[in-house]
Amino acid sequence: MGDVALSSQQSEVLERIENSSDHVFITGRAGTGKTTLLQAFVENTAKVVAVSAPTGVAALAVGGQTIHSLLRLPLGIIGNRELGFIPKESLAVLANLDALVIDEVSMVSADVLDALDRRLRQAKRKRNTAFGGIQLIMFGDPYQLAPVVSGQAEKAYYQDHYRSPWFFDAKVWRETEMSVQELDTIHRQADSEFRAVLNALREGRMEAEMGRMLNEHGLRQPEDPELITLATTNQAVTRINSAALEGLPGKAKIAHADIEGDFGSTAAYPADDELVLKPGAKVMFLRNDTQGTDGPRFVNGTLGTVVKITDSVIVDVEGESILVEPVTWEKVKYDYSPTTKVLSQDVVAEFTQFPLRLAWAVTIHKAQGKTLDAAVIDLGSRAFAPGQTYVAFSRLTSLEGLYLKRPLTPADIIVDEHVVRFMNEDRVSNRLI
Repeated sequence: MGDVALSSQQSEVLERIENSSDHVFITGRAGTGKTTLLQAFVENTAKVVAVSAPTGVAALAVGGQTIHSLLRLPLGIIGNRELGFIPKESLAVLANLDALVIDEVSMVSADVLDALDRRLRQAKRKRNTAFGGIQLIMFGDPYQLAPVVSGQAEKAYYQDHYRSPWFFDAKVWRETEMSVQELDTIHRQADSEFRAVLNALREGRMEAEMGRMLNEHGLRQPEDPELITLATTNQAVTRINSAALEGLPGKAKIAHADIEGDFGSTAAYPADDELVLKPGAKVMFLRNDTQGTDGPRFVNGTLGTVVKITDSVIVDVEGESILVEPVTWEKVKYDYSPTTKVLSQDVVAEFTQFPLRLAWAVTIHKAQGKTLDAAVIDLGSRAFAPGQTYVAFSRLTSLEGLYLKRPLTPADIIVDEHVVRFMNEDRVSNRLI
């Protein structure tokens, strides 16, 4: 991680995963430094490691490969069906791993985790050892992101075969232990009152007094009429951004992404393939700055205003004019060389675009992992997914930056009962160390 200092708690967990072969789930509230720890481990470990994530966007964010691509797993419910053909090169990659990192593991279903277990046993030729003896190092927060179960058939399958669709209810855990490490030092919010409220929101135990306090703080007009709105749906976000852009004078300019290789569907794109901008447009940065000589001039989530558009874009960030050039996101694939005995990453596709997104509004889902000083939270007619309200509120650094489009109600605070059960069981059984 270079100059990024780890907290004592992060260092302890890092030592634990480096010096043992335990399967470890590293969790924690928003802003506790899970990504920092993941990067520190990958950069410094002596183990042969591959990094994976359930979605293309999540895999890009951590410089890894999607689980389905890395393990060549079939799509849809896998169950007991054959895993299908896997090229010997892909098998060699898996066979030579000491550890597999999974980021955003809360989005991985029990069915996929069991299939992953089967594939790793096959690769390592250890049919009777969970994950073929490969260490699983998992990062994520089940209070924020849930596995996607689409359609009645999938729901019925999980009801018949699993306690829940969550990764922690995969059958493989009957054969092996999972150590749960919860990071609890929050780096995003300094205000202890706000931290307590966020913790209550996360665990679904919001008291009436806390709800009143949030509504008293939040139900006011922001001084900045163009303050970013966090909304629940893509339609709401598109409507807000399109109207605001239309309201600006001048002609819109479109930056088309340069895509080389097979980057997958548009859902896997890390930025807009067509970015429409005008001077005066509110934008959010989608990458950390690597060009700043005195430290980063912006990070993933920094907000600014477009000043000028030529072959590059000049963005004003708190009075400083920043020249923004297109950047390239690389889609990688792991490869193993039998001659050199080295596991490497090959770039199989590239996506080049300005690391900017219109930001009068952004979906709560796309705000995941970002830090904001202030925002308008618009939960629409209702919050509809577990963790959605918590993710929105926990983007903010303080109560002062909270603005609500409508009052928060108890119905907006949705927590999956299986998550509560799993997290509480772990505490009771002393697996949380």
